[in-house]
Amino acid sequence: MSYRKTRKQSEIVLAELRKRSKNGLEFAKKIILAEKIRYKKLHDALEHYVSNWNDMTHPGLFAIACEAVGGDLEAAVSFQAAIAMIAAAFDIHDDIIDKSTAKHGVPTVFGKFGEEVALLLGNAFLIEGFTLLGTCLEKSNQRAVEVFRIIKQSLFEFGNAHALELSLKKRTDVAPDEYLEIVKMKAASIEGDMRIGAIIGGGTPKEVETLAKYGRILGTLAMLREEFIDVFDVEELNQRMCSEYLPIPVLYAIQDEETREKIQRLLAKGKIGNKDIDTLVNMVFEARNTGELKESMSKLVTRAIRLTSNVKNNKLRNQLQTFVSSTMEDL
Repeated sequence: MSYRKTRKQSEIVLAELRKRSKNGLEFAKKIILAEKIRYKKLHDALEHYVSNWNDMTHPGLFAIACEAVGGDLEAAVSFQAAIAMIAAAFDIHDDIIDKSTAKHGVPTVFGKFGEEVALLLGNAFLIEGFTLLGTCLEKSNQRAVEVFRIIKQSLFEFGNAHALELSLKKRTDVAPDEYLEIVKMKAASIEGDMRIGAIIGGGTPKEVETLAKYGRILGTLAMLREEFIDVFDVEELNQRMCSEYLPIPVLYAIQDEETREKIQRLLAKGKIGNKDIDTLVNMVFEARNTGELKESMSKLVTRAIRLTSNVKNNKLRNQLQTFVSSTMEDL
């Protein structure tokens, strides 16, 4: 499969998701900001989050699944906004669990306003999202039952992944495959986005199942790509060493006898410096086990591209193929 590379595939993906998520995200911002919040600190936290809220993934993938089965996205903006708000709730709560004080140089709600305010704001997004979703589905009992079943299943699997993750924090003696299984479980949220998008778009059972399977693979690949990216980011790497677990490529490289001792000596410093990053990156990418991980990712890309052969819309089929292939770009 060949692709046009006038721009990086990752740039193409971001542009497409940004375009498709715009209306739903703006509608979600409008709804949540209209709520009267009397506690100033909570109100300030809401404005801080919304001003930096640029979730293209969940509303964007919902949209492309909806369109891929011939659905009318303009008629599904409320659904899209509900999906975005529920995802925002889990994003805010996740920062509390991970003790993340900043993302991409911007303070998180937890980092700027504290745990209590972050918890309350996450709850507000969750309530608003489910309320809007219920309003969207009130005229279709059968579809409502199915959509809420999917959301429950996806969120419980996503939550179980985070619970398992808690038991593995700060450990380097765990088999990397255990972390990989957690990543696959977290991808339930992306699978849910695309399954619901296909249902709302009026897809056939086969179309819905195809896009759901594709979503699970895409979610897994996207998160693994982020794991690789974190190896290059000194601030993120130190945060993960302190409060979470090491990026999966590092855990795979530690299993390699030729690199294990060198990596462990580097990590024993307690804090990685900018000069250490190049050394760590070289060791990680030279490790045989890391190569096997990348090979497994390539197989997932191939599997996802095969699934897209059932998408009738040529343009959307090509975009879906670009989405998965972009997860391997520059790795």
